Formats: sequence, structure tokens, C-alpha cells
Amino acid sequence: MIPLALDPKYVQLAVAGNGALALCRLLALRRGGADGVLLYADAPEPELAAQAGDYLRPALPDAAALAQLHVLWITDLPEDIAAGLAQTARQLRVLVNVEDVPAACDFHSMAEVRRKDLLLTVSTNGAAPGLARGIRRGLEACFGPEWDDRVDEVAALRRDWRAAGLTMPEISRRIEALMAERCWLSCPQPH
Repeated sequence: MIPLALDPKYVQLAVAGNGALALCRLLALRRGGADGVLLYADAPEPELAAQAGDYLRPALPDAAALAQLHVLWITDLPEDIAAGLAQTARQLRVLVNVEDVPAACDFHSMAEVRRKDLLLTVSTNGAAPGLARGIRRGLEACFGPEWDDRVDEVAALRRDWRAAGLTMPEISRRIEALMAERCWLSCPQPH
């Protein structure tokens, strides 16, 4: 596995699917900043269509549509349709994830905890998604909403220290000392 954090401003993302799992994926991508994620759905459930809004494409993507994408999540589609769509997408050099079919994935979506600019992820390479979800719940307990402000505080300190001419190793040392002094990595034990 090679973890990446994609900036959705620079890649065209899409979901192909019709049901609840497609809705979950669409909303997860939007939480990550992918406001322009496209939804290709030939028979979308009403809530999915409503959430997709102007980004709904009322058919599954053809080769021309796939050629415009960089990354595609396929979910809630019959196995044969998903396999054909994935094959065509790959031929066009589009990265593909077929939900819950690890062998058909170029990448795996990770369980995530978001705290503003802080993103913590867990992956089992698609082998045990339930385990990844359980670990994510533990991380949520350790990294609560207070981390929004902590990231902002450290970012401001880092800017000031860089402006003052401190080296990156010295800035890193100061950040680690601040974290230790404030016991920021002391996690409550999940039940």
C-alpha cells in the first residue's frame, strides 16, 4: 500500500452507483473537500439523487465520460456491470475502487477521522474493513474536536518560527515538546 492524500481541486472524482453505499461514498468525498464529485447513477435512490444535485449524471459513465475522470468509486451495482465499468476505466488509466471487492481495486478507501485539517486514516489493505472501523472509533476517542484548535495553534507557531529563521529540525523539536508538555497524546481508554 502507498497512502496518498489527494487534493480534490486537482483531480476529477466520481462515484458510480444507485443506493445507500453510493450515498455514503459521495458524502464522505464531500467531507474531504470534493464538492464537485460527480455521481453516475442510472437508477438513483431519491435521497442519493437529491444529495448529488447538479452533479448527478443520470446514466452510468461511458468511455467518453470515464476518460474525463482520474478516480472512480463503484458501488451498489450488479457484479457484472461493476466489473465491466472497472475494466473500461482502467483501460483509460482511471484509478478504480469497487466497493467490497478488494481484488478489483486499484486502491482502498481508508477509515478516517477528520478534525478540520487533521486527517487520521486506518487501512487493512481491504482485508478487514470492520477492524479498520473499530480502530477508527478508538482514534475518534483519542482525537476529539479539540484537535481543530490544536492544529490551528501549531500552524500559527510554525509560521512564526519559520519567519524567525528556525530550522525545520528545531521547529519539529519545539512541536514535539509542546505536545509532550500539554499531554496531547494521552488518550482516554475506549470501552
